[in-house]
Amino acid sequence: MEQNFVIGIIGGQGWMGRALGLALLEQGIVSADRLVVSSRSGSSNAYRDWRGVRCVKNNRELVGLVDVVILSVRPQDLASVDIDAGGKLVISLLAMASLQEVSSRVGGSRVVRAMPNAAAEIRRAYFPWFAAQQVTEADKRLVQTLLESCGKAREVANERDLDYLTALSGAGPAYPALLAQSMLEHAKQMGIADDIALEAVMQTLVGGSLLLERLGTDPGDMVERLIAYDGTTAQGLRTMLDEGIDQAVHRGLEAAHRVANGTDKAPHSRNTLTEG
Repeated sequence: MEQNFVIGIIGGQGWMGRALGLALLEQGIVSADRLVVSSRSGSSNAYRDWRGVRCVKNNRELVGLVDVVILSVRPQDLASVDIDAGGKLVISLLAMASLQEVSSRVGGSRVVRAMPNAAAEIRRAYFPWFAAQQVTEADKRLVQTLLESCGKAREVANERDLDYLTALSGAGPAYPALLAQSMLEHAKQMGIADDIALEAVMQTLVGGSLLLERLGTDPGDMVERLIAYDGTTAQGLRTMLDEGIDQAVHRGLEAAHRVANGTDKAPHSRNTLTEG
């Protein structure tokens, strides 16, 4: 259903901003004349097929044109976002930036924090989000509509949960890619041709994930059932568990969570997800 609000995306040429903007247009949630994007270049190449989308360089100009502001910039660039959103709804897609930080920077308290991941580009992202008290029920319905254009969106009970999910689902393809890399290296060591190894690993991971999603069962139940079969897979699973795969995953998530909630600092690196 098309929304009557004018939506503005600060960083609308970056990976995440572009994915969200195009999803809103393609699904008819926002018409081209109701979308405004800003980027440092002022270019609108990503929206060349959508005549009517306005592209500006100045973020303050964007805020003056829209009803809803979506912040899609790198976390380290928040300090340079010089806007006054006033009473407008602001949706922040920034990791490591609390509601309080975003609110003080944009000059408004009607703020929602959401954590996307790279799968937004194929409309398979997971968007947990948390809203400030000043956000109305009507605002929340709009936020849900906008975010689920790129996948699945879910409101969480508190900001602490969002910080944790930043470390978990915010990683997007990173953790599956790490598993794929390890499996691929081993297959090559065993003499499997590169193209066959890659094909086998990708089909195993993608197909297995889709099957888990379709079955809707607890992944732990699947592991227990496969171990109970007592075949080749069971031996592989037992060995991985005995070698401490659970502990390694937990330690990795804990480390990422410490960065997400600000108890540990990460170096500011180039983030193409939100850069625009």
